Amino acid sequence: MSENKDKTVIIALLMAALLFFVFGFLTWVNGTLIAFFKKTFELNHLNSYLVTFAYYLSYTIMAIPSSVLLRKVGFRNGMSIGLLIMAIGSAILVPAAVLASYPTFLFGLFTTGIGLTLLQTAVNPYVTLIGPIESGARRVSFMGFSNKIGGITGQVILGSILLHGATTIVRQDELNKIIIPYFVFAVIFAVLSFILKKNDWFPEIDKDETKDSLDDLSQTDKKSVFQFPNLVLGVIALFCAGAVEVMTIDSIINYGLTLGFPETKAKLFGAYTLIAMIVGYLSGMIFIPKYIRQERYLLYAAIVGSMLTIFAIYSTGFSLVIFIAILGFVNAIFWPAIWPLALKGLGKFTKTGSALLMMSVCAGAIIPLLYGYIADIIGSAQKAYWIIVSCYLYIVYYALLGYKKENWSGR
Repeated sequence: MSENKDKTVIIALLMAALLFFVFGFLTWVNGTLIAFFKKTFELNHLNSYLVTFAYYLSYTIMAIPSSVLLRKVGFRNGMSIGLLIMAIGSAILVPAAVLASYPTFLFGLFTTGIGLTLLQTAVNPYVTLIGPIESGARRVSFMGFSNKIGGITGQVILGSILLHGATTIVRQDELNKIIIPYFVFAVIFAVLSFILKKNDWFPEIDKDETKDSLDDLSQTDKKSVFQFPNLVLGVIALFCAGAVEVMTIDSIINYGLTLGFPETKAKLFGAYTLIAMIVGYLSGMIFIPKYIRQERYLLYAAIVGSMLTIFAIYSTGFSLVIFIAILGFVNAIFWPAIWPLALKGLGKFTKTGSALLMMSVCAGAIIPLLYGYIADIIGSAQKAYWIIVSCYLYIVYYALLGYKKENWSGR
């Protein structure tokens, strides 16, 4: 019986890894789209980062509704619906290209983000809860590894298509490059949605299993999800983690172009950060929890991240690109470590807590836009990176003290 259960868990984790590959492929091409739209539509920094704003805004709007839906339909059906919405969002980009309409592109990205919100609100806690909470960071690290492989694949493929010989002279010819890739995405997501609906690859986690995994008897008197400081502070920590992750991947291509690097080289800069993140995920899979506790690893990574960012701010040329890319290594531990620390002890509040954590992904909408605004105002995309130093410092606080708080009146 135990052997069959282990096999089922392995299959579920492999399927989850495939979904994380899909997340990565679609999410991390935003850096390529930012550079592509900036040149094709002749945008300033602020308007070009509306790509991430539209994409990640959906996480804030849809996280709580996603939680409500998941309680009604379960994890597996929620994933299937999420994939179907992603298919619709990808399909919208086809007429957007034909119409040469930047607002329609943003609407399509927003719709795709809605599907991803539902999908991730289901998959992230599922992966965390399917095994012991102490090794949650290791499982999520494996998912992150798959996510970043998808991101590298997406940036290399779409970067080669969209940033190869890009020009503003014949705008429609450039925008037509988007049609085939996103039509293919729409078909793939629709097929995955159907397959997931018809196959029992994701066994539901029942309430008792969730309780055993995360519940703490000392906290059974809690009446609201906001009575868990480790969760509330964790939402802020995950906001900061999302900010630094999106910034170091989605801004680096655009910044490389402002430094004067040719598109053939700059299009790969985002992949450098993703490769560094893969190495970071591998280290998390190897060292957590056997050699180091996830909260301790989180602390060290945040300290190093703040130092590397300061080095990048005062560097020049390609060395700045390298420092930003290396940040991918330290950023890799944030998402896997914060999720289990924030969800620990929530019990029946787990799905609501998961939705709140997913809302923190709105950092990808807010921080890049603020970064672009600051860069335009001060005339320096490099100095604008100060915005993420404060994010690293908050994560230092959470890893030291925040996750330990059991109530608001004291520890």
